Amino acid sequence: MSDSLKSSSKERLRQIDTFLLDLDGTFYLGDTLFPWSLGFIHRVQELGKNFIFVTNNSSRNAAYYVTKLTKMGVQLKPEQVFTSGEATRYYLKLNNYSSNIYLVGTPDLEDEFRQAGYNLTTDDPAAVVLGFDLTLTYAKLRQACVLIRNGVPFIATHPDFNCPTPEGPIPDCGSFIEAIKASTGVSPKIIGKPYPEMVAALCAKFNLNRELVAMIGDRLYTDIAMGQQSGITSILVLSGETQKSDLEKSLFRPDLIAAHLGEVAEWL
Repeated sequence: MSDSLKSSSKERLRQIDTFLLDLDGTFYLGDTLFPWSLGFIHRVQELGKNFIFVTNNSSRNAAYYVTKLTKMGVQLKPEQVFTSGEATRYYLKLNNYSSNIYLVGTPDLEDEFRQAGYNLTTDDPAAVVLGFDLTLTYAKLRQACVLIRNGVPFIATHPDFNCPTPEGPIPDCGSFIEAIKASTGVSPKIIGKPYPEMVAALCAKFNLNRELVAMIGDRLYTDIAMGQQSGITSILVLSGETQKSDLEKSLFRPDLIAAHLGEVAEWL
């Protein structure tokens, strides 16, 4: 970036109080920490600003990511990781759903919901909540479809079709959504990135001022789209999925573009 653009970036970022950080492709790649990531965190902490890791992966709970990040050398609190599963619980709470929920999710997600006071049941649930369920069975899928076809509201934690793994992509929540839609004809309310409900839940939990929040991520159609649709600053890093050439055909335009988090740290 040019010096003039860097100067403009610094001025804009000086106003940001809280950075929302994507994980894979932004902060690390798989199990490998990017060499500039800890420097970014240290700079944010030096300036007295806040950071929150934000992920669509509802198959894992915050404790899993805290453990992973701690091993990588990041000092953080459990509340500094926010998943689409947690965002979904905030959505249910903000919209006055009862505590009776039929949940299609992993044991981790089930534990999270129970600890938050939800009763996981097939008996007159207020909603069917679909997560990224690595323990999905036909029985679960069938029960979800029966309830949805009978008029129970359908909510999904996030829309990703595939989840990246070392062996290649595997079906994610979005693929399960399509199966249920094909059977029932019903589309869900989706909470996670790129939908603004994710930011609404974050603002509700942390009492954030949107004008002082920035989303940093490597995907145009999730991270940058959420920033654009939620009215917060969005910063694209080119350390993951997106190449600069992808911007030419994208409907989603970041406010700022950096090679990686290290460059953002330099602007700060």
